[in-house]
Amino acid sequence: MGGQQREYRQRIRSTQSLKKIFRAMELIAASRIAKSRSRVAAAAPYSQAITRAISAVATHSTVEHPLTTEREDTSKVAMLVITADRGMAGAYSANAIREAERLRRKLEEAGKEVVQYAAGRRAVSYYKFRHRELAGTWTGGSDSPVHATANEMARALFKAFTASADDGGVAEIHIVFTHFTSMVSQEPRVIRMLPLEIVEGVAEPGDEVPPLYDFEPSPEEVLDALLPRYIESRIYSCLLQAAASELASRQRAMNTATSNAEDIIRQYTRLANSARQAEITQEISEIVSGADALAAS
Repeated sequence: MGGQQREYRQRIRSTQSLKKIFRAMELIAASRIAKSRSRVAAAAPYSQAITRAISAVATHSTVEHPLTTEREDTSKVAMLVITADRGMAGAYSANAIREAERLRRKLEEAGKEVVQYAAGRRAVSYYKFRHRELAGTWTGGSDSPVHATANEMARALFKAFTASADDGGVAEIHIVFTHFTSMVSQEPRVIRMLPLEIVEGVAEPGDEVPPLYDFEPSPEEVLDALLPRYIESRIYSCLLQAAASELASRQRAMNTATSNAEDIIRQYTRLANSARQAEITQEISEIVSGADALAAS
C-alpha cells in the first residue's frame, strides 16, 4: 500500500509540473495571438491594392507575359508547405502536411513532377524522415514571421519559375498554408501563385463606361516590376495567416491539455486517498487482531 501511495504521489507531482508548462504556453500563445491577428489585418490592404494593380494590367492589356501564361516546356511544379517550428499546437502542422500530400498526389496523377519546398521544422523533419529531396527550407520564427523571410522565399520561387527547363525551371508554384478564420477555425488551403490567376479582379461599375488605362513605360515593364512584389506580398500574407493559425491552435491545444492534466491529478488524488485509507484500515485490523490474540492467551 505504501508503494502505491508513493507511485501515485509521484505521478501527481509530475502531472502538476506538466500542467504548469501547459498553462504557461497557453498564456504565451494568448498574449501573442492579438498581435498576430493585427498583423494579418494590417497586411491585407497592401495585398489587395497590389492585386488590383496586377489585375488592371492583366485585364486591360493584351500583353502575354511569361508570368501570366502557362509554360509547356517543363512538367515540374514547385510546392511550398508552411508549418510550425514547434509542436504542442494540436493537429495544425499535420493538417497542412496532409493537405500538401493530397495536392502532391493530384499533381503526380496529372503527370507532373513536384519540387518540394518546406517552411517550418515540422515540415522539414517530415520530408527528411521520408528521404524526400527539398529544394529549399526555412526554419525559425514560424509564429512571428518577418518580411525578410518572405522576401527570401519569393526570390527562390521566382528564380525557379523563371529558370529554363534545362536548369530545373518549374511551370507552376503552389503554396499550402493554414488560413486563419477565427479562434476556433483554421483551414488548410492551397493557392496557385504562378502562373498568375486573377481571382479578385478589378471591380467594374454596373452601367458605367469601364475605365481606360495607359501603362508607362509599357505593360511588360509594369508586370516585371509588380509581379515580384505581388508574389512577395502573397507569401508574406500566407506566413502571417499561418502564424495566427499556429498560435490559435496552440492556445486551444494547451487549454485542453491543462484540463486533461487537472482530470488526471484528481484521478490520482482519489487513488492515493483510497490507497491511504486501505493502508489505515489494514493497520487497524492488524492492531485489533493482535489485541485479540493477546487477550486470548
